[in-house]
Amino acid sequence: MNYGIIRRVVGLLLTVEAVLFIPAMLIGLSFAEASWCSLATAGLITLVVGGLFLLSSKKSTTTLRPRDGLVIVALGWFLMSFFGSLPFVLSGVIPRLIDAFFETVSGFTTTGATVIRDVESLDRGILFWRNFTQWIGGMGILAFGLALLPAMGIGSFQILKAETTGPTVSKLAPRMKNTARILYLSYLALTLVQVLLLMLSGMSWYEALLHSFSTMGTGGFSMYNDSIGSFNEVTQMVLALFMILASLNFGFFFLLYQKKWRQVWHSQELRLFAGIIGLTTLMVSYNLVTRYDFSLLRSLRDGFVQVVSMISTTALNIHDFAIWPPFSQIILLVLMFIGGCAGSTAGGMKVVRVLVAGKLVRREFSKMAHPRAYAPVRLNGRILSNESVAGITSFIALHLMVFLAGVLLISIENNLVISISSVAATLNNVGPGFGLFGPTDHYADFSDGAKVVFTTLMLLGRLELFTIAALLAPRRWLDQS
Repeated sequence: MNYGIIRRVVGLLLTVEAVLFIPAMLIGLSFAEASWCSLATAGLITLVVGGLFLLSSKKSTTTLRPRDGLVIVALGWFLMSFFGSLPFVLSGVIPRLIDAFFETVSGFTTTGATVIRDVESLDRGILFWRNFTQWIGGMGILAFGLALLPAMGIGSFQILKAETTGPTVSKLAPRMKNTARILYLSYLALTLVQVLLLMLSGMSWYEALLHSFSTMGTGGFSMYNDSIGSFNEVTQMVLALFMILASLNFGFFFLLYQKKWRQVWHSQELRLFAGIIGLTTLMVSYNLVTRYDFSLLRSLRDGFVQVVSMISTTALNIHDFAIWPPFSQIILLVLMFIGGCAGSTAGGMKVVRVLVAGKLVRREFSKMAHPRAYAPVRLNGRILSNESVAGITSFIALHLMVFLAGVLLISIENNLVISISSVAATLNNVGPGFGLFGPTDHYADFSDGAKVVFTTLMLLGRLELFTIAALLAPRRWLDQS
């Protein structure tokens, strides 16, 4: 175990997090709110601890091994969430640490589950930090560190592999720091464009900024108790558009910049993603038309926004979908598991894994008719290796096993509907579910034990399970000690 390099990288990440407290602190100061003091204190504490990590690290070894990258990612997420929860505790908004930690993990993992009963009562500085955590966690503060690590003489691809969502990871540029810059420039550019469009649609700059944080991070925190239900239709459609963009592989934007339009269009994952949105929108809209006194146009609009909100795992809501017909609710529950594209800020299992699973099922049917036929699994014209196929099927199996284990634990204190939907919402980083913690409710009334389970599920979902599973595998530690 390379403890020196782990302390250096974790110290760097905490130092970066301390700096990220500044915008929220300035917002609190500008509105003459007492919350700026809590934010400043939290930033100072985080800076001191990060500095101690840096000072205690060794400077001799700079090579990251796979195990070191896994430890950095897991430890980094835990410590950032812990120190990120300090403003909530110090300001008294969420006095209990377990609740504050839950809220912060929900933000950094872009889940959007909350224990706050009335978000409209929060100071603007705290509210800004709450939504800002989703923007930070969307692309990943660890990915931000990738641009800084080469300056410290540290390679960073092992961190990228453990941090990035999806079954495959590749560099967009020959040097890792350039890859990180490409990702963050795309992320920042889309955020700024969305802020501008939201302001043109009628939002104030503060509303536009906070909802852009929530949308681009596919997190779902809103500054209003009714989420986005009170905004006009144009604003809701702008938000839906950027939920889709945030759910796409950010490598697509780099390809578009290089004018490789055909390569993007021929992506099977992108086509399936668009097809799922189109089909489920029609199904939900038809269900709303036949069950409620909705016009066709309203049903299509509401169905589209809610479908996009759920498959992107953003879960910004225009209605309380927990009272929608069961048919529509089941569709939304399935969309929670599917999620967005690999390499996006969205949660869920990812569309590419669903695509490959479908290809495997089709291949098994084909083998029944032609047992000796050679039928490789192809993705975008390329044959997937057996290792890649095994990794995808193993992930799906592990995802469902963790889901069932979570349902079993939560069902000790809750009914079946609450157990299934709450675990699905937290494991897939969606946030609101059905029943007593739907889009108009919160997680505050769950027991501390349940909150620990939910917090664990949110971290497992964000780190895509294998990062934690690899850390817990004894053989990995014995082989690489």
